[in-house]
Amino acid sequence: MATFFVAHGAWSAGWAWKKMHPLLRERGHALVVPTQTGLGERAHLAGPEVDLETHLADLLGALHCEDLHGLILVGHSYGGMLATVLADRAPERFTQLVYLDAFVPQDGQALIDLVPAEAQRSWPADDWRTPPNPLSPDMSPEDVAWIMPRRVPQPRRCFTQPVKLTGAGARLPRTYIRCARTAPIDVFLPFAQRAQREGWRYHEMDASHSPNVTAPDALTRLLDGLARGSA
Repeated sequence: MATFFVAHGAWSAGWAWKKMHPLLRERGHALVVPTQTGLGERAHLAGPEVDLETHLADLLGALHCEDLHGLILVGHSYGGMLATVLADRAPERFTQLVYLDAFVPQDGQALIDLVPAEAQRSWPADDWRTPPNPLSPDMSPEDVAWIMPRRVPQPRRCFTQPVKLTGAGARLPRTYIRCARTAPIDVFLPFAQRAQREGWRYHEMDASHSPNVTAPDALTRLLDGLARGSA
């Protein structure tokens, strides 16, 4: 019925959405999650030159080569930076834009501009790599054992390169999904508040930051509702 195109989060990759494929397929949907350069199975391509534009090229290339149209664009966490620019550069490819506990930048902002200083203290200033943030404490031991060997540091320039927006993606209907089990530093609250202030569709989930891992059934129901116009 619908195809969801996901810009995945930092330190993650397409593998992190493994649980979602069969669940969405059961409801008639398809899921496309291209892995970004330097992460997941493409970790061997990491280098100090990898930046936000590199990841945008990855996603734009997937759209072009797979000839994808009529998509529901989902940006998770860091992927909200990418989804915002994708919607601006290729709005004709998408029917709606969904932010899943994600950053929502304005023109000229980089992710580092949107993260409180106290949340950046574990980021080394003298390295081109940024180590992964801690996992959510409610993750099961099985999920931790699955995730930890697959998470890798993220090239730092992904977080310091500002976005360039023209406003072309503003026509797309927007939804913000907030994960209510927040970290001690609630990085995503300002974007949830903006969504409500600007009249976007808004939903909250009783889940931590990566519901594609910790609450896949609930996330599937919500995405299915968005695809059918019932959520």
